[in-house]
Amino acid sequence: VQLQASGGGLVQAGDSLRLSCVASGLSFDDYGMGWFRQAPGKEREFVAAITWSGGSTYYADSVKGRFTISRDNAKNTVFLQMNSLKTEDTAVYHCAAEKGWATTRSEDYTYWGPGTLVTVSS
Repeated sequence: VQLQASGGGLVQAGDSLRLSCVASGLSFDDYGMGWFRQAPGKEREFVAAITWSGGSTYYADSVKGRFTISRDNAKNTVFLQMNSLKTEDTAVYHCAAEKGWATTRSEDYTYWGPGTLVTVSS
């Protein structure tokens, strides 16, 4: 199983980015997908999750209203649209896959990708 995230980069506060994560080696529509992030010197934290069908989504309070998670099962891809970025959003963003329902707990996720770096400057 491979999860390959892309779309990170250096942006200014207030800008937008769209992250993508392409999954291979699994039956993508059997898995809930999540985005987590880890800033330098901090613990990994939950960002957003989406159920296998896309029918339910979950967000951390810190990104609610600014970030949107979505998926395209035909393309084995999950997206994270990030708007109104803040300096505190700077982190490595990882996508993860969980067989079954999507949760907010990292320990529930089986597969993880190496992440993509998002840097937001002031």
